[in-house]
Amino acid sequence: MKQQGFTLVELIVVIVILGILAVTAAPRFIDFQGDARRATLQGVKAALQGGSQLVYAKAAIAGIQRSDDDNLQINGSTVYTVYGYPAIRDVVTNLSAWADINGSGSGNNTDFRIGVSTDSAPAAVTETDQFAILPSGVGSTESCKVIYEEAQTQGASPTITVLDSDC
Repeated sequence: MKQQGFTLVELIVVIVILGILAVTAAPRFIDFQGDARRATLQGVKAALQGGSQLVYAKAAIAGIQRSDDDNLQINGSTVYTVYGYPAIRDVVTNLSAWADINGSGSGNNTDFRIGVSTDSAPAAVTETDQFAILPSGVGSTESCKVIYEEAQTQGASPTITVLDSDC
């Protein structure tokens, strides 16, 4: 009677081949959190762009798109505008009134930390022309955030930049 099976050498060769495949394929799947944060920042940017365009549309309808300091009512909240786009002081304090950046529809932005200028933690609203949104779970980093800079001149839109090299 002839026995069927694998020899010890064949089993070792298969294990070595599987090990090599695991070592070469593993780096492609290790950085899921970084990839998720980068994708989330792109989503935040899109939400900010969409929200600011909607605010601008309402400002244009109200005829205040040329003013460098005005406000309008959206969903029962006062939204302060600069040339028709949301002002920094409004973005930091009333973000949920015009852009749902965490995707829940609840206006609860606990997935992100919002800081004026380049602060990594929430900060008091000050007169500045930019602020940053950082994903939770990221330490104080200058390279994993979305930066919103308000419109500087009439006819210009806000600048929304994603820095994602250190997520």
